[in-house]
Amino acid sequence: MKRRDFMNLGILGTIGLSISCNRNRELSKKRELPVVISTWKHGIPANEKAWEILSIGGRALDAVEEGVKISEADPKVSSVGYGGLPDREGNVTLDACIMDEYGNCGSVAFLKGIKHPISVARLIMEKTPHIMLVGDGALKFALENGFKQEDLLTEEARNEWIKWKTEQMNKVNEDIKDKLKEESNHDTIAMLAIDLQGNISGACTTSGLAWKYYGRVGDSPIIGAGLYCDNDVGAAGATGRGEAVIKIAGSFLIVELMRGGMSPFEACREAVKRIIQKQKDYMDFQVGFIALNKYGETGAYSIHKGFEYALYSRNVNKLIEAEFEVKKQI
Repeated sequence: MKRRDFMNLGILGTIGLSISCNRNRELSKKRELPVVISTWKHGIPANEKAWEILSIGGRALDAVEEGVKISEADPKVSSVGYGGLPDREGNVTLDACIMDEYGNCGSVAFLKGIKHPISVARLIMEKTPHIMLVGDGALKFALENGFKQEDLLTEEARNEWIKWKTEQMNKVNEDIKDKLKEESNHDTIAMLAIDLQGNISGACTTSGLAWKYYGRVGDSPIIGAGLYCDNDVGAAGATGRGEAVIKIAGSFLIVELMRGGMSPFEACREAVKRIIQKQKDYMDFQVGFIALNKYGETGAYSIHKGFEYALYSRNVNKLIEAEFEVKKQI
């Protein structure tokens, strides 16, 4: 055998070994599936419900929908669904979106009186040529498809609103920022999941900022801001001040950073840094991101201390405090 042929065989062998090792690493990573990650403490029971579906080979889309419905129906969660704190006029208005492994998505915004906006969002995705319905149109669609209208303002939330309204009666609008700041660590549930087949879906649902202007919509129903999924790469979700997330198309940005080679943690951190670089008032609010890549690896990061996320993997569901950028609490 000629020396050149011998060297070529050696190079081909090295390449083959490298490909084999990469494939083995990918298979090893995929053995960690399924995984579900969600925002805040109320993500723990939401994850439990999602895991019931994922652990028996169910679809990630079904898991995230059923998972976040737990928070939507819990009156103790003051920032999602039933029991959510109202706007300044006493209205509970809901926003939600959902996205599947094929890139299909559905969304509702400014929806009143429907306990599970995430299910309305999914139905929009599956039954209409549209992505988003809002306000009266979203409500009409929900009622026509069998959803029940009900009063979502609990007595506890009503009392909180009356207390706030009394305090604000003689104050200018600028003072409202102080109350919004207090609420900034208690917000949206965003949930991402990858199932046993390796498919990724996500959901995001909220009642939005307490005492917001009537008609305000945040990032939660906006594909690319509050939620984004790409089955070839991964998914990301957001919580906190929606306006800040919208300005950088936060979840889409994170997925694209992961596409470029960043880990979920690195991508979330870069998105937070982008907010800090571009938005001078970042000390006045909180934003937290979660991310999940194709191999089931996860990450999270926030502007300030206090953001927690729930992670269910390897049959363990746990609450984790996210790392943060600004080493000083709001």
